[in-house]
Amino acid sequence: MGSRPAPPAAGILPALLILAVAMAVVMSPLASASVSYDHKAIAIDGRRRILISGSIHYPRSVPEMWPDLIQKAKDGGLDVIQTYVFWNGHEPSPGEYYFEGRYDLVRFIKLVQQAGLYVHLRIGPYVCAEWNFGGFPVWLKYVPGIVFRTDNEPFKAAMQKFTEKIVSMMKSEGLFEWQGGPIILSQIENEFGPLEYDQGEPAKAYAAWAAKMAIGLDTGVPWVMCKEDDAPDPVINTCNGFYCDYFSPNQPYKPNMWTEAWTAWFTGFGGPVPHRPVEDLAFAVTKFIQKGGSFVNYYMYHGGTNFGRTAGGPFIATSYDYDAPIDEYGLLRQPKWGHLKDLHKAIKLCESALVSGDPVVTSLGSSQESRVFRSNSGDCAAFLANYDTSSYARVAFNGMHYDLPPWSISILPDCRTTVYNTARVGVQTSQIRMDSVGGFSWASYNEDTNAIDEEAFTTDGLLEQVNVTRDTTDYLWYMTYVNIDQDEQFLLTGQYPVLTVMSAGHSLHVFINGQPTGTVYGSLDNPKLTYAGNVKLRAGSNTISILSVSVGLPNVGEHFETWNAGVLGPVMLKGLNEGRRDLTWQKWSYQIGLRGETLNLHSLSGSSSVEWQEASRNQPLTWYKAFFNAPDGNEPLALDMSSMGKGQVWINGQSIGRYWPGYMAYGSCGDCDYRGTYDEKKCQTNCGEPSQKWYHVPRSWLNPTGNLLVVFEEWAGDPTGISMVKRSVGSVCADISEWQPSMSNWHTRDYGKPKVRLFCGTAQNITAIKFASFGTPQGACGSFSEGSCHAHKSYDAFEKNCLGEQRCSVTISPEVFGGDPCPGTMKRITVEAVCG
Repeated sequence: MGSRPAPPAAGILPALLILAVAMAVVMSPLASASVSYDHKAIAIDGRRRILISGSIHYPRSVPEMWPDLIQKAKDGGLDVIQTYVFWNGHEPSPGEYYFEGRYDLVRFIKLVQQAGLYVHLRIGPYVCAEWNFGGFPVWLKYVPGIVFRTDNEPFKAAMQKFTEKIVSMMKSEGLFEWQGGPIILSQIENEFGPLEYDQGEPAKAYAAWAAKMAIGLDTGVPWVMCKEDDAPDPVINTCNGFYCDYFSPNQPYKPNMWTEAWTAWFTGFGGPVPHRPVEDLAFAVTKFIQKGGSFVNYYMYHGGTNFGRTAGGPFIATSYDYDAPIDEYGLLRQPKWGHLKDLHKAIKLCESALVSGDPVVTSLGSSQESRVFRSNSGDCAAFLANYDTSSYARVAFNGMHYDLPPWSISILPDCRTTVYNTARVGVQTSQIRMDSVGGFSWASYNEDTNAIDEEAFTTDGLLEQVNVTRDTTDYLWYMTYVNIDQDEQFLLTGQYPVLTVMSAGHSLHVFINGQPTGTVYGSLDNPKLTYAGNVKLRAGSNTISILSVSVGLPNVGEHFETWNAGVLGPVMLKGLNEGRRDLTWQKWSYQIGLRGETLNLHSLSGSSSVEWQEASRNQPLTWYKAFFNAPDGNEPLALDMSSMGKGQVWINGQSIGRYWPGYMAYGSCGDCDYRGTYDEKKCQTNCGEPSQKWYHVPRSWLNPTGNLLVVFEEWAGDPTGISMVKRSVGSVCADISEWQPSMSNWHTRDYGKPKVRLFCGTAQNITAIKFASFGTPQGACGSFSEGSCHAHKSYDAFEKNCLGEQRCSVTISPEVFGGDPCPGTMKRITVEAVCG
């Protein structure tokens, strides 16, 4: 046995206790773990880190894409990949788990680890994420006595069971950081603060329970709760939003973390496509960092695709591109990806100073300021900000003058030299093209609008749709009969009765005696709808058939267990001799799904079980099929569905998702200025056009030959207009000042000579220089023109260095372009190179 130390003297013990308490306040309860935190940052193995993260959701792409997406994230300067865990994908029925294909969570995390990145695992298990039912499995709604996301025992039991399942799986695979794995952070619940504010004490009790439950799982890494101001210790509360520089954690010993820096916004059917200028996104991130932020996660870094019926909302589009740095198809979105990459480099150069202490803030003008960080070892980093939304500012700092564009921040890693400004984009812009590679030869099969299958049932009154379908399909038939007497006045006048149908959403089609009569649908803002239209009834018995269509279950809000869809009534017939007839409580027959779904027409075996006809056009409720060979090359693929109305599409039995190009985008679109506060309505496109016309086709779903394409069209589209397209970089442009700060020149201290760097996509080379001008050129990428000042040898350097190359660089200097065309004038180089 070893010797036991002597007990401390009586006077020393209180002092030691005071010291221990003080240390506990400064350091987190996880200070002894390999991942800990204090007021400045997350620390890994004792080292404070400024961590840059990006959201990539594994089910929104395919496993074959994961390595490339992760590598592009790493190349873009990320340290961490963040993902939700999607409960409804992993537990489609109680106790039956699925972790294969797009839902192979372990494989995804191990790929992140192989790339040398960390993981932030947002278990939730509520995710929101514009995902169907917020990620909850629909069966959860039917657990006896359940009330979602509150102090409710059935809900807590189910939530805890799934959370334990995920944590146990991660431990068994050795994926937490203390096990040698990449997971450094976990999240319990998700954006619960607004609900807690509304619901009071039961919600507060639930949040406290959730935090205690999570801590009890002993993951060995910190837990976070986003948008949860009273997250109990040791859980860290974090910020989500377009800006988070206003945010502070609820305790002074917790780090300042931004778990969702929104790169734009989601697209909804019927809504414009949102975009966020990279200048503003970089400004927001830099402003957060200069206020003491130490963890930033881009939501999304790759948005991906809502395959199948995973889109929520309702009315969330199949594309979840989110204007992210990596687009839906896996291509770099430039200049967003490149400009943020340079930002991350600049921030990392400041890391030692940033994690050492709080900044010294000095006013440099009415809307300008400096923030200076210093480390104990003497490192100095400065941020010079101009918050004015319209005017440039020249500020004096550290004995020098600096020019700041409006709504921008400059980063000086040595407190002297500007290496980055959020508003000065020094990287290329890519122009993407979608090239058609051919159409299809179609056959068709008409859905029966007047037949009742054996599985149909009849009951009095109207039933709520989700309770009947359990969300196994978008479609539910409501069918009833109406008897019309021979002496009805409208039979003589031809003034047919009006049928009105009240529905909780989201879309419906009305058929009278098997003939289409009308269609109506809701919107992203109001999914509820009312159908009202004249119906051509005849004497005797008439069949009224209503096909109610859901377009994704809601993903955000309160009381998930009470949400509904479908025809809830009343259903009225007006204009009869008797005046008004209420059909709501008479007998209705119900058929779940379409006959084509029952026959599995989307599969090879199912499509072979029926007789297909020569393809019809512009017919509602029609199935179409075609066979095709995989296009050559490796460019990402999509289907151009712009000639169609609304429906769903499958390739080789796999669901691409819902399509709805017939729903034109309504809203406000126009010029987009990065300056000033951004919101999701600010920079929009596609007004008056389809919200989404192209639908991602993963190449890994294709065979070399004989691929089956099946389309179900609800409206009356023309399938002959459908084509397969390849997505590629068409041209790349740069527009850079001769005094542009350049991250690439930092280590060489060659500050006065920035470079133009151009690169095409994979397997592409630069085939032509479409435009080049050193001087005062005008216009934007795709429409450049020479200004009054132009160096006549502007093309030469690019043609010499770039033609035939995938990537090239040219130094911006007058002698490179044949001399200074206008001395004393600030010049720029603009160039557009064609990729092929």
